[in-house]
Amino acid sequence: MREVTLRIENMHCGACVKRVSQALERVGGVQIGEVRVGAARVQAPDDTPESALVSAVEKAGYPATVER
Repeated sequence: MREVTLRIENMHCGACVKRVSQALERVGGVQIGEVRVGAARVQAPDDTPESALVSAVEKAGYPATVER
């Protein structure tokens, strides 16, 4: 497992945080570390592409990038 931090735009409230959390939980094997306004930290299996995490968040309606 590796830790991935995502920068997430347009999250402004608890409902947004919940929506992003639910989207990330649907990515196989991902464990949610922390989701807060503007960012998410997750544990992802080594074989899970970062693009799958970004895609899940974007499908939920929030632009996202991997923080380096």
